Amino acid sequence: MNIRRIIALLLGGSLVFSYAPFSQAWLVLPVLFGLLFTTRHATPYMAWRIGFYFGLGWFSAGLSWIYVSIDQFGGLPVLASIAVLAALFIYLSIFPALALFLWKYFERKFGAFAIGILPLTWLISESIRGWFLTGFPWLELGYTQTDSWLGNYAPWLGGVGVTVILWSIAISLFCWFEHQRKEFGLVAFGLLIIPFALPWISPIKATGEEARVLLVQGNIEQSIKWNPDQHWQSLMTYLDLSRPHYPTHDIIVWPESAVTMPEPYTDDVLKNIHKALVDTDTTLITGIIDYQNSEYFNTMIVLGLDAPFQPVEPYAHGHTNRYQKHQLLPIGEFVPFEDLLRPLAPLFDLPMSSFTRGDFEQPNLRAKGFHLAGAICYEIAFPAQVRANVSANTDYILTVSNDTWFGASHGPAQHMQIARMRALELGRPLLRATNNGITAVVDAYGNELARAPQFTSTALSAEVPIVRGQTLYQLFGSLGAWLIAVLTALVSTLIALRRSQARSKSVN
Repeated sequence: MNIRRIIALLLGGSLVFSYAPFSQAWLVLPVLFGLLFTTRHATPYMAWRIGFYFGLGWFSAGLSWIYVSIDQFGGLPVLASIAVLAALFIYLSIFPALALFLWKYFERKFGAFAIGILPLTWLISESIRGWFLTGFPWLELGYTQTDSWLGNYAPWLGGVGVTVILWSIAISLFCWFEHQRKEFGLVAFGLLIIPFALPWISPIKATGEEARVLLVQGNIEQSIKWNPDQHWQSLMTYLDLSRPHYPTHDIIVWPESAVTMPEPYTDDVLKNIHKALVDTDTTLITGIIDYQNSEYFNTMIVLGLDAPFQPVEPYAHGHTNRYQKHQLLPIGEFVPFEDLLRPLAPLFDLPMSSFTRGDFEQPNLRAKGFHLAGAICYEIAFPAQVRANVSANTDYILTVSNDTWFGASHGPAQHMQIARMRALELGRPLLRATNNGITAVVDAYGNELARAPQFTSTALSAEVPIVRGQTLYQLFGSLGAWLIAVLTALVSTLIALRRSQARSKSVN
């Protein structure tokens, strides 16, 4: 194997340490610098191969946790499980390969100073990755900076904008190194220090109000969760963890599909829970499977008080105070080409893998007068969808999940990091309830206020402040990131063309 491809593979693999739970955010810039150095004299075709091997290392190490679920619940032989994962990693590696190929293609036309095109080509390829075949935007580079000062760009440009900034810094440092031009060093220095000032001009302000929230973590084993004999035992686990706290909390949250018997088959029980909640002036939001018109929806429903003092819309199956998951997980919640794939292996015929999509944009959940923007599990990784459901009147972002599929791997930590980025981008506190972790409360600046111990049956209580104001990202989405990438590409191309013309004149 060519030495450059080996270096690219190792650089990509090392990125896993920049994400949670390792959280070595500083590592990203040396990795990107190393990738630029490795690719500096490459042809477009060579850049494609370097980008592919970089992606192969990046996704193989970063997403290795997926093997846990395939191995334990997929029903495939070990070699077949590895083959499925390899196919996924090879597919995902196409996108960084495309970004580097396009950069070198335009650089060949315009000259070496067209390196500023790379943030745009990277943004284009990552946008395709987040959309094509329903999208898989996991491990975007911006997530690595959730805990670093560069994360302060997120409320202004979003996580995708943080990615653009990372590339811009790396390119500026590389050009400073290559061409010994101090202006490139000044650009890098400026981009590195600007985020220290951004919190001072934040539009997000505390109101002085707060809600007392209880997040319940049942720790029900995935292997028995969908067993019909387990339904009532699981429900009692959640009720026993919750009922002592009814009088002292405003909002109680159970995780994704905590109630495993679908609506409407549990309507009588849910109505009794609703009545008990109303009597104690509180609200419960739970994940449940909704069955309507021969279709299944992965759903969150609200029981108890939807308004501050008495229910405006009491619970009934089909009531409007619910959220239905839009961004379904391939294989886990829907199976593409299901007539072909389902007979092949248990992996393609998992329980609850025939869901129908909810709407992209849905009203906020109403809980004792508070407004919560919903996101179920995997869809918290889709910033545009979460943004579409957060308004100026939203009090909290609420995400429920069941990361039990992935055990003690680094997958749940990455999932939590992604959720925290949504809070940082949109300037709203985030509530995250899961079956066995990571269950946590995050403030409007992406900082954890409280976290439950993983793999325990417990309830996490926290007082969560209310804030107001809208971040630039909430108002305009990723427009700022695209503008920076496009302007950088244009300026870089103009400089490259001028230098090319100057060289031509000197030769003549």
